[in-house]
Amino acid sequence: MQANDGKSGSNRGRPTDRKRIPPRSNWLVFFLLLALNYYLAGVFFPGSKGPEPISYTVFRAELAKDNVEAIHTKGESIEGQFKTAVRRAEPVADGRPAPAPREIKSFTTILPVFVDPGLETELIERGVDIRATPIQAQANPLVTLLSAFGPALLIIGIYVWLFRRAAKQGGGGMFSGFGGLGKSTARRFDKETETKVTFDDVAGIDEAENELVEIVDFLKNPEKYTRLGGAAPKGVLLVGAPGTGKTLLARAVAGEAGVPFFSMSGSEFVEMIVGVGAARVRDLFKEARKNAPAIVFIDEIDSIGRARGQSVIGGASEQEQTLNQILTEMDGFSSREGVIVLAATNQPDVLDKALLRAGRFDRRVVVNLPDKAGREAIFKVHTRKVPLAEDVDLGDIAQTTPGVSGADIRNLVNEAALLAARRQQDKVHHKDIIDALEKIVLGPERPIILSEADKERIAYHEGGHAILGLVVAGADPVHRVTIVPRGQALGVTYQRPLTDRYNYPEAYLRAKIIGTLGGRAAEEIVYGTRTTGAESDIEQASGIARQMVTRWGMSDRLGMVQLAPRQNDWTGGAGGFMGQKPYSEETAKLIDMEVGRIIEECHEEAKRLLTEHRGALDALVAALMKEESLDEKEILAVTGLPPAPTLPDRPITSEPGVST
Repeated sequence: MQANDGKSGSNRGRPTDRKRIPPRSNWLVFFLLLALNYYLAGVFFPGSKGPEPISYTVFRAELAKDNVEAIHTKGESIEGQFKTAVRRAEPVADGRPAPAPREIKSFTTILPVFVDPGLETELIERGVDIRATPIQAQANPLVTLLSAFGPALLIIGIYVWLFRRAAKQGGGGMFSGFGGLGKSTARRFDKETETKVTFDDVAGIDEAENELVEIVDFLKNPEKYTRLGGAAPKGVLLVGAPGTGKTLLARAVAGEAGVPFFSMSGSEFVEMIVGVGAARVRDLFKEARKNAPAIVFIDEIDSIGRARGQSVIGGASEQEQTLNQILTEMDGFSSREGVIVLAATNQPDVLDKALLRAGRFDRRVVVNLPDKAGREAIFKVHTRKVPLAEDVDLGDIAQTTPGVSGADIRNLVNEAALLAARRQQDKVHHKDIIDALEKIVLGPERPIILSEADKERIAYHEGGHAILGLVVAGADPVHRVTIVPRGQALGVTYQRPLTDRYNYPEAYLRAKIIGTLGGRAAEEIVYGTRTTGAESDIEQASGIARQMVTRWGMSDRLGMVQLAPRQNDWTGGAGGFMGQKPYSEETAKLIDMEVGRIIEECHEEAKRLLTEHRGALDALVAALMKEESLDEKEILAVTGLPPAPTLPDRPITSEPGVST
């Protein structure tokens, strides 16, 4: 009687339809691969041929010619090598074609039954090496077998291992298991693995923060919305300049909601091997669903989300396959699963339209550069752990840093702390922050020894910029002038606006051009010659003038016609027209003439104003030659000039005599 212990000799408990890995049909391919490998191994790597049998007569003849190098005897058999290969043709029977002669290097022959008494003596006399071991060692059968079948067996083994590993990981293709190629490299942040980031750590971008409060509320209380039939957006696209805090804002959303946060850069999806990007997308969303509710953050999504069919020549690219997989995954999950996709980019204009449609990234949040109040709040966040002296005024510093991002402020605070440490201070002072700002903006000082004549010419150049910054209406106030070489410049005039600017009047742009050309104008007035020092000034002036003509419609002759592509609002990069320019050669000539006219008018105005204030220019140069660097108060005191007058910003009355 057999006990029923569940271990009887049947296949009880085992699935009868178990899938073979790899499939049975693949084994025939494996055997064919082995046969092909054996054939090719014999063709391309033939084994060494054995010795060729020759007659004893031929052996004695070659010995007489002193052409025998070495021999080995075993019984009546003689094996040896010739010094020079011997060409021999096999004897043929009557009526049969003669074979082609062969070259024989190694040979074997049979010693005749009768004894050759003079053979030993002759061998010794001719210096033939009589060896105790065979001339050619016999090949190891195991080595021969491995050389014939080893490569094919190695390929088959790797294939089977990849197949089984991929099956254990639940799909994703063969590359999902090969060294983790198809495995997502997303970094996970949560309360267990990382310091929690909340909205308290985010400052200066309140508008964007308020847009994401609803996302946080949905992740915390999904029933509040689902009971009314509502659903949270599947995707939120964060758009803004580099360093504005898009990644930090996304992590703060996850921290406020208390859910896992999976972060991955767009460039991390794509590899050289086709299919890896799509596999990593599948694995990323699989992990997010497993840990739902969760947030998936894809930084720099423009690297894989560019419009399809523009950058690839012939066939689909790896980037397009990855994008297609993202589109599929975002369509494949429901908003009720609690997975929200956040993405960041500073080039939204290049993204594929399918990525931005409703049901995917259906909400766009713009993260702008912080204003003065925002910069002050960011300074407070980054100086929490930095001991500040009593003379530090964060509001004044925020005033002096228009147009900087949150990342720039963080770097500025760090540089100031390092500078204070080098100065052996216990706290960071106001001067440390200002010096760090000048180092970042103007560049570090360079120990270049200049002659007095060069220093004076540089002083007049920089003095021309500074004087025009004081007398041209609407010019930005001059913050600092130095003739100490910094960065790649021999001298620097640093001007800053009083407030954040979002709109630029034509008078302000002309004031910028006039001030920029002040260095060249001062050199022409004082020395009557020109130098190469105005290269950067000319580049800046030409850029502003060309934009006035081609982008902003500030030319009466050309009118309000778009003659240049729009620049990226967040990167500032200038685009280009696809294909042929949308204007004629005559229009292009007219553009050049108008740009030249604006620059020439501003140049003449700069010369006129500097000639009028020549005394103030000479006084400023004398002070620079003595002190080398002057701040705003010192400049006003030396020149005796007031700050530049502001531009009128009140509207023109519709009727004469009516005040506004």
